[in-house]
This record gives sequence, C-alpha cells and structure tokens, in this order.
Amino acid sequence: MSIKAEKRSWERVVAPSDRGLRLDRFWARELADEGVSRGRAKEWIEAGLALVDGEAVIRGKHVLSGGETLRLGDGGPPAADAEARAVPGEVAVVFEDEHLAVVDKRAGLTTHPAPGEPGPTLVNHLLHRWPDMAAGLSGMDRQRPGIVHRLDKDTSGLIAVARSEAVRLRLAADFALRRVCKTYLAIVHGRPDPARGTVDAPIGRHPTHKTRMAVTPRGGREARSDYRVLWTGPRGLASLVAVRIHTGRTHQIRVHMAHLGHPLLGDAVYGPRENAQWTRRPDILAGLAPRQMLHAFHLGLRHPATGEPLILWREPPEDFRSLLAALPRECLRVGIVGMPGSGKSALLGFLCRQGHACFSADEAVGWLYEPGGDGATMLGQRYGSAYLRGDGGVDRPALLAAMRNSEGLRREVMDMIHPMVRHRCEEFFRAHRDASVVYAEVPLLLEGGWHTDGVVDMVAGVRCPEALRTGALRLARGLDAETLAVFDSWQWPEADKLAVCDVILDNDDGLDRLEAEAARLHGAALARYEERTAATRSWLVGLWPELAANMDREAAGELALMAEREEADETQDEAWTSDPDEADDQ
Repeated sequence: MSIKAEKRSWERVVAPSDRGLRLDRFWARELADEGVSRGRAKEWIEAGLALVDGEAVIRGKHVLSGGETLRLGDGGPPAADAEARAVPGEVAVVFEDEHLAVVDKRAGLTTHPAPGEPGPTLVNHLLHRWPDMAAGLSGMDRQRPGIVHRLDKDTSGLIAVARSEAVRLRLAADFALRRVCKTYLAIVHGRPDPARGTVDAPIGRHPTHKTRMAVTPRGGREARSDYRVLWTGPRGLASLVAVRIHTGRTHQIRVHMAHLGHPLLGDAVYGPRENAQWTRRPDILAGLAPRQMLHAFHLGLRHPATGEPLILWREPPEDFRSLLAALPRECLRVGIVGMPGSGKSALLGFLCRQGHACFSADEAVGWLYEPGGDGATMLGQRYGSAYLRGDGGVDRPALLAAMRNSEGLRREVMDMIHPMVRHRCEEFFRAHRDASVVYAEVPLLLEGGWHTDGVVDMVAGVRCPEALRTGALRLARGLDAETLAVFDSWQWPEADKLAVCDVILDNDDGLDRLEAEAARLHGAALARYEERTAATRSWLVGLWPELAANMDREAAGELALMAEREEADETQDEAWTSDPDEADDQ
C-alpha cells in the first residue's frame, strides 16, 4: 500500500504580543508540536513559501509588527505535470562538479518548459548531459530540475544549475537572500547620464499590458540595479553598460534601463519606438540587433558544498560582439573649408569623380531656395515677397544685395538657413554611414562651429595664393572684386581657418595639382579611418578579460563580507535556540 504525500500549509494571525518577533522564530514556535524545526521553517521561507498579508517574504529575519495574516507551506510533493525529458543539444559548460554546474545559455533558448514554450529547452539539454538530474533520481522538480534562477529566452549568459535537491535548496536560498553577485552587459540606446548610478525603483505588472513589467511605485516589488557606462559609440548612438542587479525581478534590467530613457537595443517590448527607428536605419546596423542585447557576463557565488568562492565569467556571443564592433565603424566625416574662390568646389568635384560620397553646402542652399523649398518658405514667412521670385523661389541677387547692406539681416538669414544646411549634411552623413570616408564642402563650417560640435571628424583646408584667388580664379567665377571682398568679410581670415585644419591642400599650380591634392587628402583620411578602426578592434580584444578581472576582485570582496554576515547571523541564531540539534539543522 502506498501513501500519497500531501501538501501541507498553515495560517496564523500574529498576536500583538508577538510584535518584534522574527518570522522564522514565530513559525518554529507554532509548528514545534508538528515536528517542524526552525531550520526547516527557515528553509521553506527562503524557498518563497511564506506569505505575510498575501505578499511573499523570503527572509527569516523579517520582523513582525502584530496583526498580520501569515501563511506557510511546505511545498508538497513534486507536481504531477509531465516530467521534462532528455533531449540532445549543445550545453556550453563553464564549470561543473558533482554538486552543480554553471553553463552559458545561448540566446533563443528557453530556460525550462512552460506554457507556450514546450521546448526543447535548456533543461531538456541538461538532462541529456547529466541524466542523474532527473526528478526520479535527484528528487528535484519534474519540469525544472536544478533551476534556481532564469534568463529570458533571448538573453544569453551564465546560469547556475544544481545537480541535487540539497544543492538546489542551498543555491535557491543564496539567490533569494542576495548572497550572489550577478553582473550583466547590455548595449543600450544613447548614453545614460550620469555615467554611473543606481536605479532603485519597484517593479510590478504593467497596469494595462499584463504581459509586461513596469516601474510601479505603488504595489511593485523592491528592485535595485547598479549600472556603469563602459563605452559610448560615436555621437552617442549607443552605449555598452555593465549592470549589477541586487534583486531578481522579471525583466529587471530591461525595465530599469527603459525607465532611465535608454532601453536595450533590440528590445521591441520595452523600447518599441527606439527599436522601430533602429530597424529603419539606412545602414548595416539596422540588422545587427535581432534580440535584446543583454548578456549575463559575470557570476559570483559561494560553492554550496565547500563554501569557497566560485567566480566565473563568459564573453558575450558573436551577435553581441558584432554589433559592438560595428558601432564605431561609422564613416570618417571630412569637412572642406577655404576662402571664397580658393578652389574648394573644384577639389570636391575631383573627390566625387574618384568615387567618394560628397556633399556640397552650396547645392543644399540651392535646393532650399527652390520654389517650395524650406528656405524659400521660411524667408517668405519672415519677409513676405521681398526676396522671392514670381514662382516662389528665392531671388538670390535681391537677397544678396540686401544682406550686403544690412549686417543684421545677413545674420538673421544665416541663422535661418545654416541650421537647415547642417541638418541636410548630417542626414547625408547618416545615409553614407557604411562608407569609409565622406566629404562635405561647407564654406561657413568653422564659423558655424561644426568642427567643435562634432559634426565632422576631420577638417581639410584649401590654401590658394591671394593673387591667384583674387585674380584669375575670381574672374573665372564671374565675381567682381567688391563682391569677393564682401564674401571674405563674412568668413574667418585664411590664417585662422588653416590653423585649425588637420590637412592643408595647396591649389597653386593648376587643376592637375589640385587633383593630386584630392588623392592625397583621401589617403590621409583613409589612414585616419583605419587607425580609428584598429584602435576599436584592439580595445575589444582586451575588454572582456579586463572587465572580468575587475569584477572578480569586487565579487571576491563582496562574497567574503556576505560570508561574515551569514556567520554572524548563524552565531546569533545558535545563541537564541536551546536545542543544539535544531541549531545544527540550519
């Protein structure tokens, strides 16, 4: 005759006289007659089987206030659900012994069977690798043997797995009581400011989207994440962030980073707007974030059998590294400047004919001044028809004459038109992001502060002898000396321009010389681009071991402090109990 094990549970209301009593001591007293030791009650509490006024409490040291309704269960026998079966599959083992294993879960693999996720899962592959983990042999859960913490399906990285029920209970208690160091790497949109901080914001179910989590100040569970920006890509496009979590709420990092305004790349759930914009990018980056870019990089815990620190790390997978490597591979943006009539446009023409992507500010102004163009529209709104042709386009001679006569008008017009030119130029750069080098000829680039604002990475200046510039070249352009002098007065002096240039090109010996200078400029720009790319590659190679070494030291120190605190707690517990057998049972 077999006896069916039944799940037991108890309910009590805390009397006012028990105010200040610890939760584990309360249940030890209440269940003493049923043969339940305080150590056993504490074990159930740490396994999440205790409720205080309907809320789960996992710390035996929780202090009672009086009047609460308490529930406690013993977990009962294993569920009668279908037992997870062994399925062949790759398991990337980082550490293993007879007590536990730490594995590197690949993105796209669910941790354990669940409704809607029948498998194969990591658990199925674990059972194939270690058959002794099966419920019938290990006494562990039938569907989730060995699992003490989880990673989302599309999150990669380290998971600790117990190989027996005793070890599972110990690890579960350590995770529940925050005696584990867990650090993740994430690639997020933008750059968090400040670069280092703590998000201490409770997390609960989203009030309207029940499949999502959210920061919920009222009713949410405590959630704390420490983050640190490790690197930010060009122009703040995205950042690599290390996140240490002190709690283990569902989707905690994804929710907290979105709460900061910097959701993870590839996270369509918590960053739908940013993700949609990313997937519409005109460059290769659009296809390099097919999942949330999150990796469980570093794990520190105390070995459940020996008590010794076990500190492990695993570098991110290929998709994570590829995205990170591609972020700084933006085109090198070269701005071309020079005095009016120095040959800037001719130089740009040679670069275009050599097959390089080129932007002309003069052409952009021409488009803006066309009928219906943004520039023509804005000038019409500001000045009426004073500077417009009959077709609605800008009457450039009339506008130029007015600007020559009024410095205030000139500045006002430039303040309207120049930002439009800059916007078009930045759009051009983004559209050609995958090129190695892109060129922009912008007469007022320096005067507009583009070089200090980070719009361009390199400035090339065209130097032309004054006699040639104001003589033959001026006549070739059909400019009178007075007009050229006016144009000169609107710009920096040539010496000031050339002083801030990275490369100076000479236009002093005809078009053949200028064409050769264009080739020289591209060689210098390409070398700068390759230097930047090589520096990034070198940085990435050494990044993971360096990060891990720093985290190893931090985790070792924290685990030592945790051990000291636990030992102090146990000493206090032993002093409280008069039953030495009960003390040994903890």
